Amino acid sequence: MLSANECYNVFEKSIYDYHVNDDVDTPIKIPFARGSFEFLLYLKNWIDTVQWHLEDIIRNPDIDPVEALKIKRRIDKSNQDRTDTVEKMDDFFLDAFHDIPYLPDARMNSETPAWLLDRMSILLLKIFHMKEQTERNDAPPQHLTKCSEKLMILQEQKDDMRRAFDELIEDISNGRRRFKVYRQMKMYNDATLNPMLYKSSANK
Repeated sequence: MLSANECYNVFEKSIYDYHVNDDVDTPIKIPFARGSFEFLLYLKNWIDTVQWHLEDIIRNPDIDPVEALKIKRRIDKSNQDRTDTVEKMDDFFLDAFHDIPYLPDARMNSETPAWLLDRMSILLLKIFHMKEQTERNDAPPQHLTKCSEKLMILQEQKDDMRRAFDELIEDISNGRRRFKVYRQMKMYNDATLNPMLYKSSANK
């Protein structure tokens, strides 16, 4: 089982690799073996990183409405890809802890390890881009100071989440905490659950 630091390292590599070209259309090249947990970590963060920049682009006040709609559709798909990838990561944890004998007083954790990693992935993106803000040559001193203060808080959060993840894995391994995986039941993407989709289909 990877430690939080090892997971952070994979996320940081993905962020670095993306910013070599800094283009949302850059093809992903995952440097880890397909089927490995690192493969999923890298894929997860790459999805997050591309979506981060799509969210920036769509907020351009001068964006063409047709282009904005295309990006919105792309963000919707990205959100689904993100969820699917997190659930595949949870499958790894379910398999790894399948035979753990939980203690009678084992506490239920509301968040699965994979969804904690989801937050950690996005946190590293916040740190990367906040650090960029502290290095801007075109920003006033007040902006740089404010962003530096925010960066310190994000770094503290990174340390806290590192500890939280490692402690969660340790507790699950020792049977002191347990978790359940509830698959995301998003309704708006399902043609049988979203009224706008199934009513439209019925009228054709």
